[in-house]
Amino acid sequence: MISHPTAAELSEAIAAFEAEHAIPGDARQTFLARVTDNARATLAREAEHGARLEAEAVERLTKLMGETGDYATLNAELCEALRDGAIDPQDPALLAHLRATAIGQIAIDQPGYGGLAALLDG
Repeated sequence: MISHPTAAELSEAIAAFEAEHAIPGDARQTFLARVTDNARATLAREAEHGARLEAEAVERLTKLMGETGDYATLNAELCEALRDGAIDPQDPALLAHLRATAIGQIAIDQPGYGGLAALLDG
């Protein structure tokens, strides 16, 4: 599962950029400002949806793994179970979890992705 950059890392990068590039400049500065705006929008979507999506993932992982725990612990256990062969990679519950997790992450990271609507419908 992709977990970086975190919200804290994005916030730190935005603050660093703004500290270094407070004065508008050339085309590169304009591009970097757009990247910063996109990072801000990602942070806003993470703040709005992240906790709910993580709670949903924990619920799916709890059912899949038959254990309780936080997201990071359950996700690490899932990875270990896949490596050890304890979970079949074709298990429908696993595939449903991975699909839902990926769709949630796309909705935060790339909400303009052309295939997102199709994923949400399917």
